[in-house]
Amino acid sequence: MQLHTAQWDAVRGWSRPLPPGDGPHTLVMAYAGSAQLDDPGPLRDVVAAYPTSCVIGCSSAGEIFGDTVSDDTLTVAVAHFGSTQITLKHERVLDPTHSHAAGLSLGKRLRSGQPELRAAFVLSDGLRVNGSELVSGLVEGTEPGVLISGGLAADGDRFRRTWVLVDGVPRSGFVTAVGLSGPDLIVGNGSRGGWDIFGPQRRITRSENNILFELDGHPALALYKRYLGDRAAGLPATGLLFPLAVRVPGAADRQVVRTILAVDEQAQSMTFAGDVPQGSLAQLMRASFDRLVDGAYDATVAARAALTTDEPTLAVAVSCVGRRLLLGGRTEDELEAVVSGLPAHAELVGFYSYGEISTTTAGACDLHNQTMTMTTIAEHN
Repeated sequence: MQLHTAQWDAVRGWSRPLPPGDGPHTLVMAYAGSAQLDDPGPLRDVVAAYPTSCVIGCSSAGEIFGDTVSDDTLTVAVAHFGSTQITLKHERVLDPTHSHAAGLSLGKRLRSGQPELRAAFVLSDGLRVNGSELVSGLVEGTEPGVLISGGLAADGDRFRRTWVLVDGVPRSGFVTAVGLSGPDLIVGNGSRGGWDIFGPQRRITRSENNILFELDGHPALALYKRYLGDRAAGLPATGLLFPLAVRVPGAADRQVVRTILAVDEQAQSMTFAGDVPQGSLAQLMRASFDRLVDGAYDATVAARAALTTDEPTLAVAVSCVGRRLLLGGRTEDELEAVVSGLPAHAELVGFYSYGEISTTTAGACDLHNQTMTMTTIAEHN
């Protein structure tokens, strides 16, 4: 595999020219600020340079390029594979209730196009999709053992609009997935948090999919605001600093983290990026800087464990916007920890997201919030 990364910004232009190598065995990733929806000139340049390649991308809450994070830039990775087969599929999601069907269709279409599908990398609209249902559909539509990773597009801390690339154009309300297969493909994945639980454990007594109405029989939003205090005025953005740990009934080893996308004052409810099943146990979480940085390093070590070659490696980091908001000026400490955990021949790109898709420590694929999720992609000689 030949690998090239570059970044564009409005002041300097491209950090280095985009390389030649267009073709069906070329995968191009592009991560950018949500403003590219209004002025997608640099994105058009990328798409025009690789008309027959697989080009995927999404909006972000910060673009990752090596050990730095930037806003309103365009980070690009171009990977030219030798034998790996690449398939790209899109699905429109009209509203969150269509999320499972969209994931199921994507999984089936990837599988039919690649009978020996090894991995799927998924990028989704971050506001119109129920990430849990999307992932559930993807898992159902693919074969067991397929490594599924990726994330939900973001819009900084604004929560107004997100997009993914569809046929080279940034569009809202879509999910896109790239399937990878072939005997020489090497792919790894790791996801870690670094958050600590605090406060009492409460039962989710009323919820519908990803909308939480009641905890222990009390209005969920009022209870949550009580914990946030003065920060409640900044919801939903300040909710990223205090996510919920949700333990699913009947699966004691399956804990997921959920963060808020929206609040409804009239209904006293909160909408999360993924499901919050009724009957589950929930607790608030908080984190320290060092724990978050250590979690990012541990995720990288888990992802690189699959590597058995010194060939170039594409490392894709998907980290939650909540981590960035909490880390603030120390955000690049997280990325430095990631780089320190990667082999010297790896190049890192990625984005800050509204949700991360990865396998859990229990072995199942799920939607996560507030994690650093790493995917490594390489090819045997």
